Amino acid sequence: MNTQLNPARVDFVTLKLFCAIVQSGSITKGASICNLALSAASRRISEFEETVGMALLDRSVKGVTLTPAGHAVMQHALRLFQGFEQLSNELVEYSKGIKGHVRLWANMSALTEFLPSALASFLKAHPKIQVEVEEQLSGDIVRAILDGIADIGVFAEGPVTTGLDTRVMGRDQLVIACSKTHPLGNRKNISFEECLEYDFVGLNRGSSLLELTSRNAEKLGKQMRLRIQVRSYDAMCQMIGVNLGIGVLPLQACEGQIKAMGLQAIQLNDSWAKRNLLLATKSNISQSPAATLLSRHLLG
Repeated sequence: MNTQLNPARVDFVTLKLFCAIVQSGSITKGASICNLALSAASRRISEFEETVGMALLDRSVKGVTLTPAGHAVMQHALRLFQGFEQLSNELVEYSKGIKGHVRLWANMSALTEFLPSALASFLKAHPKIQVEVEEQLSGDIVRAILDGIADIGVFAEGPVTTGLDTRVMGRDQLVIACSKTHPLGNRKNISFEECLEYDFVGLNRGSSLLELTSRNAEKLGKQMRLRIQVRSYDAMCQMIGVNLGIGVLPLQACEGQIKAMGLQAIQLNDSWAKRNLLLATKSNISQSPAATLLSRHLLG
């Protein structure tokens, strides 16, 4: 049986009702939330299930629960409402004279090193475009672009980028940072394999930098001895400064902190220590004029 959904037979009122019923656990409560008569609400849900071709709610005297198909409908309905809310917000911005809205997600390295001056010059040139910037982990940025939550992403290479158009925006030089009293404190360059004899300070799970270093340790048949994990480069530098371990850091993004805290930056000899910073957009979709302008500016 072909159960392909006909969009023309589904409306926002029914989807809103469906969500209200699920969240309240009752058709009666859902109908009340949506200001519908109980009979009208029941009819809408029955017609919705008929359109889908399967049951979406399990009904009992205790209320309603989602069927597996209902779970899928609920997830997509919430995404639709989120998209509609974003559309509404952007239209409000246009009515106020703002001529564009771009959602830019970037990792910590990009926000620290590349984006501040680039965004400042862009917004000066295009004062009626609003850029909504959010710091996220590289893997989360990829998912956000694919899901349509972000328009542009800037992150370090490493995550799988299937479904994205990516271009190199800049380069990151990774170094080993340690205190000057550490056994490595007098070194000028080093291999990552030598570093694995010592304790590390690292970022939390999910960061592209932690994934990169952990993967290369495994290739050498070893593991990083992570003594402590933190959420920012600044916190890493502070922990390294009191000799809790050494850390792998992007030099361009952290040079100021490394100097301010009196740390030693040791060049990594490994080829992977020079990594690309990527600008990504979703493949096969047309960007808004504002997003296109920002992409070109960042690449330029």
